Amino acid sequence: MHIPDGVLSTPVLVTTGALSAAGVAYGLKKIDDECIPKAALLAAVFFVASLIHVPIGPASSHLLLNGLMGLLIGWAAFPALLIALLLQSLFFGFGGITSLGANVFNMGLPAILTYLLFASFMTPAASQKKVFGVACLAGVLSILLTCLCGSLTLLASGKEFMSAVMAIVLAHIPIMVIEGFVTGFVMVFLYKVRPELLTTPVIQTPQEEKIYA
Repeated sequence: MHIPDGVLSTPVLVTTGALSAAGVAYGLKKIDDECIPKAALLAAVFFVASLIHVPIGPASSHLLLNGLMGLLIGWAAFPALLIALLLQSLFFGFGGITSLGANVFNMGLPAILTYLLFASFMTPAASQKKVFGVACLAGVLSILLTCLCGSLTLLASGKEFMSAVMAIVLAHIPIMVIEGFVTGFVMVFLYKVRPELLTTPVIQTPQEEKIYA
């Protein structure tokens, strides 16, 4: 969901920009060397996947894969999304420069929530069906949360966006289903060929550090 320049109010732009900057800074602080290539690859995948979009009022409908990013790289999703969205804005005019912080926040927060809720289930010890089911749920929820975040930023900028918000949510229902299956199939593929990628959290609590040590 790319929101272009000139749509959001100044307070919304400032608030989301500040929150995105904090998320990017925290992600850069917590990312490790092993995660950098994975984050770069997922940023490139997001860049390509979200180029195919359908304009819907002040936003657009397309695949995001931010749930997949959250599952695989956690907080590194914030800097990865920042780079991808900035390049899309500069090269293709998707989104905008002044709305960059809002777009990063709207897609980054769902990625982090997906990570916090579901990443712990993504282990080689889990069954293939469990990995697929949880990953599908993560993909669906990430799009739903992105729609909610985008809708809130639009509504915070003016009640005149109410009709656009309804159109955005309805248009993303099929995207939720597609995103869920794509996320599920990708995670199952990694589960089969590179299961270690499922157990490399970007942030480790003291308890996790003991588990993965």
